[in-house]
Parts: sequence; structure tokens; C-alpha cells
Amino acid sequence: MMYTPEEKTVIYETAVKGMSGRAGLAAIRGGSAVRSLSEEEDGSVTQFLSALDKRGVFLVTFLSEDYPELLKFAADPPLILYGMGNRELLKMRKFCVVGSRITPPWAEKFGKALTEELASHFAIVTGLAEGGDSAAIAGALPSGNLISVLPCAVDMCYPASHAALKEKVAQRGLILSEYPMGTAATKWAFHARNRILAGLAEGVLVLSAGQKSGTLITAGRALDYGREVFALPYNVGIAQGEGCNALIKAGAYLVTEAADILSVYGIETEAKKEAETEGDESRVLQYLRERGETHVATIAGALGMQIFEAAAALSALEIKGLATKTGGNKYSAL
Repeated sequence: MMYTPEEKTVIYETAVKGMSGRAGLAAIRGGSAVRSLSEEEDGSVTQFLSALDKRGVFLVTFLSEDYPELLKFAADPPLILYGMGNRELLKMRKFCVVGSRITPPWAEKFGKALTEELASHFAIVTGLAEGGDSAAIAGALPSGNLISVLPCAVDMCYPASHAALKEKVAQRGLILSEYPMGTAATKWAFHARNRILAGLAEGVLVLSAGQKSGTLITAGRALDYGREVFALPYNVGIAQGEGCNALIKAGAYLVTEAADILSVYGIETEAKKEAETEGDESRVLQYLRERGETHVATIAGALGMQIFEAAAALSALEIKGLATKTGGNKYSAL
């Protein structure tokens, strides 16, 4: 991979020499960082880049042609991004989908389906954690239009249990980090990472968030950058959705389908034809839509059905993508 003399200067000053991000950004904008490297300095950069290339890692500098334009206007943009995977995704329009680690099953399932539709128009930006991030990854990974930003170096993994998932993202999508190789995740790194999530994207969808969820930091950053914020609505009293409801009350877009997001960006969608239902399936689905999350025994009693009949109808609705199990034999319509 070829790098311009200006890019090599940035790489030398930051990655090789260790200049801080703020000082480096000021130097670049002032022109003092863009200078000719000595033969020895250029050799150091070449050796550094060669070592990265052998590990399948590339660098994107603040001066690179494909450095994401929106990110340049975020607070304290990273001077260097380390990447593994499809670099071309940096040129796509991007949309961020995030959620807390404890995301209700129905929200995960809904988030996966919604992200799958969004991924046909955007590269989906998210993290690598359980819950909301995993739902976004599951929806976007088949298309390959997926960018996961890490709170650690690209050769590390957090959480460690997602190492296999990280490899899949690197193979089909793109892994990004601002941290040098070998850097482990720290508490403050998540807050720093969230500014990149928000900075890369045209908007942010929050699938789940408690009152003090770190996901709200990403949403807050997006608002600071003038980006659109979207959120799923939750029933009153559901802890995992208190942050989402608060965002909606503060002016975020309420989302019940992908069209709610795509229409904001002027993207037209065709109305999806809902799977057909009849008999017990129709009755159960209508009940769920009217009453919300309900236990299977309550559904059976209200509709004059045997529990096994209600359970069979619910299973059929799950297969058709019209309902989902939310835990403890409770179900919710999708």
C-alpha cells in the first residue's frame, strides 16, 4: 500500500515517534507536521508499515484521501486509524447502530432485522459487545457493509469471548481502532471510542439504553456533532429502555421500522408485505399487538385456548418474524 510523503510524516510523528493526538492535529493544521522526512526517519516508517502489512493491518491518516470526512469534524478526531478488512467501506455512507450489553431479546431480533435493511444503504457502524452491538453485527454482516470500532488495538479483542466474531467482521467487513498494536481496553477507552462511532456516522440508532448506559454517551456525541439520533420506544418501567424513552422525549426520532430512518435521509423504501396469518395465529398476533408483552398462559386464558395451542401459534408467529419470545414464556409482537 502506497502512502504519500505527507501521510508518512503523520505516521512518523504519531505512530513511530508518539506525538499526542491533540498536538499532532494542531501541527497538521498549522502545517508544521508536514515536512520532509530524513532518510533514517523514512526507513523507520517503511519498517513500521511493513510489520503492520504482514499482520494484515493498514493505516488511515488524517491526511489520507479516504479518511472519513465526517469524522474530521468530530471532537478530537484520531490522527491515525488502524484497520483490518475492507478499506473501501470508509468511502460509503455510514449509519451507527448501538445498544447496551443487556438488550431485551425482542429488541435484539428487531434490531437485527432493521439493521439488515439499513445495510443495503449504509455501512453500519457499531462496537463488538454483547446485546445491541451483536444485533447490529448479525444484521449487517451478511452484506459485508459493517464497521466495528474497538476500544483496544485491532490485534486485541474486547470482550475476549468475541474473538471469533471479530475475525468474521475482519473477513467480511472492517475493524477499526485508533490505538497502537498491543493496546488493551481500558475504562476511559470506551468513552473515547464512542466519539468515533458517532463521528463516523450520519446518524445513530439506540436499540436499548438504561438511565446510565454508555450508549447514551454515543447518542450525546452525535447530538454534539449535529447528527440525527433515533431510538426504539419501550413500555414504561422497562429498565433497559429508560434511556431510549428519555431520548425520544428530548426529540430523538421514534423508530418502529427502517423506513423511519431511511425517510429522514431521503431514501425511499418499498412497503414490505407482512407474512399471512389465519386462525389461532391471527388471534394471538392481534392480542399481542393490543396488549404488548404477555405470558403464554395469559394469552391462552384470554383467548379460550389450551396452552399448547397458544404455544403452537406463537412458535409459528416467531418463524414468520411477527413475534418473539422475551423470556419466562412471555412473548411480544414485532
